[in-house]
Amino acid sequence: MSSPLADRLRPEKIEDMVGQRHLLAEGMPLRNIVESGTLPNMIFYGPSGTGKTTLASIIAKSTNRKLHKLNGTNASIADIKEIVAELDTLAAPNGILLYLDEIQYFNKKQQQSLLEYIESGAITLIASTTENPYFYVYSAVLSRSTVFEFKSVTEEDVLPAVKRGFDFLRNESGIDAEVEDGVCEHIASACGGDVRKSLNFVELAFLSANVSNGKKIITLESIESLTTKNSFRYDKNGDEHYDIISAYQKSMRGSDADAALHYLARLLEAGDLASATRRLMICACEDVGLAYPQIIPIVKAAVDIALQVGLPEAQIPLADAVILVCTSPKSNSGEAAIMAAMDDVRGGKAGRIPRQLQNKHYDGEDNQNKGQFYLYPHNYPNHYVEQQYLPDNLKNAKYYIAGENKMEQAAKDYWEKIKGKK
Repeated sequence: MSSPLADRLRPEKIEDMVGQRHLLAEGMPLRNIVESGTLPNMIFYGPSGTGKTTLASIIAKSTNRKLHKLNGTNASIADIKEIVAELDTLAAPNGILLYLDEIQYFNKKQQQSLLEYIESGAITLIASTTENPYFYVYSAVLSRSTVFEFKSVTEEDVLPAVKRGFDFLRNESGIDAEVEDGVCEHIASACGGDVRKSLNFVELAFLSANVSNGKKIITLESIESLTTKNSFRYDKNGDEHYDIISAYQKSMRGSDADAALHYLARLLEAGDLASATRRLMICACEDVGLAYPQIIPIVKAAVDIALQVGLPEAQIPLADAVILVCTSPKSNSGEAAIMAAMDDVRGGKAGRIPRQLQNKHYDGEDNQNKGQFYLYPHNYPNHYVEQQYLPDNLKNAKYYIAGENKMEQAAKDYWEKIKGKK
């Protein structure tokens, strides 16, 4: 069985790689390091299909060190010991270059087993990961390595790789192919910045195409059917998940309905109804809040409907609620107020609860002024009477500041009138 097209077409020179210009363009740091011939321990961090393994292979070919490849999903300490056994032997006279793919799957003990050797320089480590290394890589390994972030490849950069893939398959198979206008562009767009995925689409399109007069006919319609449900990456436990839900809430907070609907669609397409509904309810309370307090039960009702009917119908009430949040006036005065109060409590500013607010009970014999002295507001005009509610050490604290919106300003004016401040 032949290897995937992405492997058969893997670039052998930096100049042939697509994307990562911030790292690999002339004069950029990583390009300079590779060309210097002196390699530090490195961690390549970024999404799948962005060139991490390809660059590691190019580096391996330019070094005089013995190359070993391990994958964190199935390697063990025994594999590391087997590699270490080659040090200072004829098998590895100049040391070892270890490429460790998916290092996030190595536990702490496995990562620690490398420390002595990468610190001494006997092993040069190039590790790759799709997860944030500052969360998943052992700190001692991280401190001895340089992290380079690989980014999703742009459609513009993917396009030449797609065209090169079709040319390669024509030459390899000896069969010509007629590629309809828009096919290459659609593949470059549908791969979600993953070059490997784009070449998989190219190979699938070539293999599944109908043949007419000895020529494969690759249509835009056939490509669209192949790329359905495969046009974006999503991992409920990875960075992409947190990036999407962050963008989703920030778009609602920023009153951009179109962007918020886009990120909602990505969550729903991935089947992540829980994240879509949770962030929506948080945003209604945190970012609209007291500017339009009625939105809270409205959004809760929309979420209840969505959870009851399930997908795909859930997209309708959720879209309604997202648009409502985006187009509503905004206020974070409630969130700011509770955070200020929490800061005081966490800072030890609790204080004794005023006697008039305590649960009614008997005073001790040492209390010279017995009685609760609570003033019941409903017994007074406008259902208000002035009395101290905060502890003595916080009696002048101010947590809530009315937002500059019609709803909160109306409430502020009402209470200032009642309390005699106007």
